[in-house]
Amino acid sequence: MTRFFCLLAAAAVLLLPEPVASAASTATRTVMMQDYAFTPGSLTVQVGDTVTWMQHDTAPHDVVTTSAPVAFRSPQLSQGESWSYTFRSSGTYAYYCSVHPDMRAQVIVQPAPTPTPTPQPSTRAPVVPPAAKQSTAAPSRTSVAAPPSVSTTPTTSSAAAPVPDESEPPSGNQPAQAVAQPTAQTSSTSLDPMLLVAGLVTAVAIGCLLALTSRQA
Repeated sequence: MTRFFCLLAAAAVLLLPEPVASAASTATRTVMMQDYAFTPGSLTVQVGDTVTWMQHDTAPHDVVTTSAPVAFRSPQLSQGESWSYTFRSSGTYAYYCSVHPDMRAQVIVQPAPTPTPTPQPSTRAPVVPPAAKQSTAAPSRTSVAAPPSVSTTPTTSSAAAPVPDESEPPSGNQPAQAVAQPTAQTSSTSLDPMLLVAGLVTAVAIGCLLALTSRQA
């Protein structure tokens, strides 16, 4: 069981992201103390950078600021020794060697560059204009024209059956009775029943008048 937990811890350590090395974001610069001079005499760095002074003369030297945003002073360095300082504030640091005041130099510290943020992809839904919303919400209704009304009343020309001419002989094998029969039916249906009633009423009235006159005589 203990071995299992050891393996699990080792796997977790391997999966952890590696720490970013400070050397990736900062730099180390070197100034030589040699021949009773600082080389280079003017050095430009950024906030967070470290400057190391290397002593190569047989006489002792030190680093003392004369005007600077933050004052600092190094111990006296013998030949082969070094001293480092990390700059945390921007500005111009003028310094000299207190043992040999003619040794003067400066360090110009610039602000560190601001990292550019990586743009993240937008996850917001696209804004649909109101007109597009209406067009996608409900389809437009297309007005359908009503079909033209068709008159069902037959015309006299199409409804009336043609009356055959009695003077012409029947065509083909059609018998003569078949031709004459529609004519008889047409003549019988052409009589008005009201005329028959009127004639009957007239005959009764005449009969009544004749009866009355005969009694008076």
